[in-house]
Amino acid sequence: MKPLHRHLVNTSRKVLCTAALAASLTTAAVATTPSTADAGESEPSPDSPQATDRGDARLDLPAPVADPQVPPTTTAPGGASGIPGTALDAYKRAELSVAAALPGCKLPWQLLAGIGRVESVHASGYGLKPDGSTDKPIRGPRLDGNGFAEVRDTDQGEWDADTSYDRAVGPMQFIPSTWKKWGADGNGDTKRDPNNIYDAALGAGLYLCAGDRDLSDPAALDRAILSYNNSREYVNTVLGYMKQYKDGGVSEIPNPPVGNYPTPPVTGTLPTPTPPRQPVTRPTPNPTPAPSKPATPTTPTKPTTPPAEPSKPTTPTTPTTPTTPTTPTTPTTPPAATLAKVELVGASGITAEAGSAFTAAPKVKALLSDGKPAKNQVVVFVVGDDTTGATRFGTSDSLVVRTDDQGIAAAPGLKAGLKAGTFTLRATAYGSVNEYTVTFKGTVTAAPVVLARKGTEQLDVVVGKSLTGVELFATAAGQPVTGLKTTAGLVEKDEAGKWQPVKPEAAAKGPYFKGGKDGAEKLTVIEPAATGADGKLVLPELFTAPETLPGTYHLRILTAEGVALVLEVKVTAAPAPQA
Repeated sequence: MKPLHRHLVNTSRKVLCTAALAASLTTAAVATTPSTADAGESEPSPDSPQATDRGDARLDLPAPVADPQVPPTTTAPGGASGIPGTALDAYKRAELSVAAALPGCKLPWQLLAGIGRVESVHASGYGLKPDGSTDKPIRGPRLDGNGFAEVRDTDQGEWDADTSYDRAVGPMQFIPSTWKKWGADGNGDTKRDPNNIYDAALGAGLYLCAGDRDLSDPAALDRAILSYNNSREYVNTVLGYMKQYKDGGVSEIPNPPVGNYPTPPVTGTLPTPTPPRQPVTRPTPNPTPAPSKPATPTTPTKPTTPPAEPSKPTTPTTPTTPTTPTTPTTPTTPPAATLAKVELVGASGITAEAGSAFTAAPKVKALLSDGKPAKNQVVVFVVGDDTTGATRFGTSDSLVVRTDDQGIAAAPGLKAGLKAGTFTLRATAYGSVNEYTVTFKGTVTAAPVVLARKGTEQLDVVVGKSLTGVELFATAAGQPVTGLKTTAGLVEKDEAGKWQPVKPEAAAKGPYFKGGKDGAEKLTVIEPAATGADGKLVLPELFTAPETLPGTYHLRILTAEGVALVLEVKVTAAPAPQA
């Protein structure tokens, strides 16, 4: 099994597509260099350094910052939670990256958001910037064994500014030694910085997916979160936020500004998402029993007064006031339509010859909830499961485009890899809560082999001499073809003008190859050695005998697929001996 980071980079460099959601909407490399550690060989366990009791770095934020309320707009679903825009972007990018390289993991971005919520409230209060960095560093308590686990310094203070003990760092609270193994570049700036939420989110995704985990399996999900923090309370809280983000929906809110807030006490417990408020009924104490007042029940002996009261039923005529409910005219502003669907335009299969461009650009159409086209919608096209030797959009395996006025997004410039195979092209659009993906099945057929000889295709030989060192080259789509097997044989045209092997009587007087024991057998057909890495084919030596008739002969080199090159062999008489 490949190390996870190298799998992420070498398999398909799918992390390129994570830059699709960048504000500039340009493709950029993410995790462009492999990790220095062989991360991914096994899944981290609850006894890993990351899972130690590492405290709580979160600021003691005021309620509006810690639990921001989504403004009542027409685009936010009811009950939606607010996540700062940069953090939400980072979580979704990380999901896209990991899904592209490790589709078996099934990492949901809501899991990353749940961890980010517990660890740092999505970097709120630290001054989260659009590039993923923060104005204020995020560092957990010193892990010196005083109230927390003891973890001696592993990074020489590079990330946590502590050269004696480690501290968890960044919005996802990585132990420096864990970051050394799992750190990633989530924003394509060629750096791995645990203090940057883009890098931290992707690193967390890689860590959680280690060991070929399938996070759609509840048991694997449980192990993954425990390996991040070995606490059942932590697992329950993360899962609570994860479910809240999935079920209640999420809306993007502005990045909160930096604040000067105190850190919570060491003994503080983890928050639980949307804690249910259970009414507590406190029974009033009754220290002095009052059984001495049972005499009051004697008052029911005066039933004469109640009958006099019911004589006034005329007052209920006032209900004529309900005419005021005319105010419901305000709902005349219908809710704004949101992205609801992405569908294929045309066939779901695309085909091209190896090394050539796809003539028809793959297209999809994005639709809103009211059935109208989704204009100016971002769509990310990503090549995956590629066995064609790098089918690409130029040099990248991803492309970001926007839909036109008809809601259609086309992906031009797709070029097939250099060998026959298949791939998957995924087109994904992101709504305020959900994402929508459609898939194209790509096929690359083998490019035809081209056989050629450098120089002329005429070979000259004198009767009694031989031809040696004749070189040909096999290419396909401009690239050398390695291991190509051919046959070389003397041919002549039949009455229909088609090339046929020479007849036996003609073969006796023409050029020949040597075969059999000690080369005693004259052959008119032979199998040369297969082409090398450079596509070069060297023909066996072609002989002529003193009895060979001068004239023009033809030598055909033929592949199993029927590709042929015919060379002209001109045999001239030997010069007369000088007197």
